[in-house]
Amino acid sequence: MSSINKKKILNDPVYGFITIPSELLYDLVEHPYFQRLRRIKQLGMSEYVYPGALHTRFHHALGAMHLMGQAIQTLRGKGHAISDEECEAAQIAILLHDVGHGPFSHVLESCFLQDVPHEEVSLLLMHDLNRQFGGRLSTAIRMFEGTYERPFFHQLVSSQLDMDRMDYLNRDSFYTGVAEGTIGADRIIKMLDLVDDQLAVEAKGILSIENFLNSRRIMYWQVYLHKTSICVESMLVQVLRRARFLVHQYGADTLFASPAFRLFLENDISIVEFRTEPRYLKAFTELDDFDVWACIKLWSKHPDRVLSSICQMLLNRHLYKIIHATEPFDAALVGEIETQLRQRGITDDEMSYFLVEGQATNAAYLPSGDKINIKLKSGQVIDIADASDLPNIKALTHIVRRHYICWARNISLPVAEVAL
Repeated sequence: MSSINKKKILNDPVYGFITIPSELLYDLVEHPYFQRLRRIKQLGMSEYVYPGALHTRFHHALGAMHLMGQAIQTLRGKGHAISDEECEAAQIAILLHDVGHGPFSHVLESCFLQDVPHEEVSLLLMHDLNRQFGGRLSTAIRMFEGTYERPFFHQLVSSQLDMDRMDYLNRDSFYTGVAEGTIGADRIIKMLDLVDDQLAVEAKGILSIENFLNSRRIMYWQVYLHKTSICVESMLVQVLRRARFLVHQYGADTLFASPAFRLFLENDISIVEFRTEPRYLKAFTELDDFDVWACIKLWSKHPDRVLSSICQMLLNRHLYKIIHATEPFDAALVGEIETQLRQRGITDDEMSYFLVEGQATNAAYLPSGDKINIKLKSGQVIDIADASDLPNIKALTHIVRRHYICWARNISLPVAEVAL
């Protein structure tokens, strides 16, 4: 195929027309590792709250690549030398930053993987792609890792003001309809500058950064950590817990699963296994949302009453009741809920599947991390927390915790468990 045919223009609902600017980027988009992201929704179970939240990680990665191109053009326009090779590498790094996400990513990480964050899997897949493409991703990998000699590239890929966050806030607010989450990404990007190869924002962009941080706080509580989303994810965790229990107790043949999904049901996998046993990484690249949903549909008719009942509840949106509070729940309340569940036929061995406690945390900005630097007219660089005169900017730096408890309030199970 000729090079001209590989420079594609896509119609994106958030930004309008965006371009895949090089042959290498086009080939990476076409690769099965990246195409898999079409089959993984960006917001997991949030569609149970916001029916429009059906966009994918494929959408998001392309949007982040587009914003990266805009950011680099802004920096070039302010006199900073950035080569075409560096520009392409930065766009590759952000394009592939989420390629290591699995289906329902954070749920999968908590259930199946032992300390294997998706960033580590992304890096492993980038190294594999680098081998396939003859070393042409080496610079992008260094930018992704933060080992490239110009640190601002890593900051554009992964920091508290990166292209990842800018895209997902705008995109997620667009598809959920949560208007308060919208940020002025165009203006923030136009305000970007460099000081000693470190990313900074011009002082006249302070208000846009304040809005960015406040929008992020709103989106976390209103979308990402919405109580119903937490409830649905908790139910999915219990489905996967029960499935793993049954597989370990009665053998792999007791449950339907695709070969790739079965491998994760059967095994506890750490980053060591991912690095040393190729079959795990290969199986991971074959997993997507459809593997999980196909199992949930079939498991809803499984003879194990715990597994089948929760799967049926998920399919029909008969959700657990959830309440949350700023302090841990009183033991008497938990005991009262347990009593109610026992009266509905749930045994003590089954209780943990139908009664779940946990906590959610959120901080819009962490000054201890990669700081958002503001470049004053004098040339001095200071932290946004010190530059802003917004009364509640300090409050945005505090970690907020909310405790929650959710339980199957309306479930009623027969006393006798059906044999497998």
